[in-house]
Amino acid sequence: MSYSHLLVCVAVSPESHLLLSRAVSIARPHNARVSLVTLAAEPEMFNQMAAPMLEDLRGVLQEETQQFLQELEEKAQYPIERTFIATGELSEHILDICRKQNIDLVICGNHNQSFFSRAACSAKAIVRSSLVDVLLVPLGGA
Repeated sequence: MSYSHLLVCVAVSPESHLLLSRAVSIARPHNARVSLVTLAAEPEMFNQMAAPMLEDLRGVLQEETQQFLQELEEKAQYPIERTFIATGELSEHILDICRKQNIDLVICGNHNQSFFSRAACSAKAIVRSSLVDVLLVPLGGA
């Protein structure tokens, strides 16, 4: 089966390079489009006094995420159609992107780290609620 537009769920971690490499190996033979989605890290609000510092931290985290996505794009050796930085519930964003961008394959890493665990849960939600194929790629580590 060939796919026309892949959505790869990445995180600011070295494993994302492996995940994107796998996606490119699927996309390249069919000249499929590849897009990326990630969650922006959200600092927790502890009290009102910390709010100004958290806003600065939020900006730094957003910039770090954007820089990592740019690095992924540069190292992919394949054109990246779009990148999305989401906040909140990842599965809802993935489903919305799939509908709006005509995604026909979502690729997630299967890992025990927090982001990848959330991505795996999101993949289960996608499988339950849509017709989009989902590929879970084992990333090793326990």
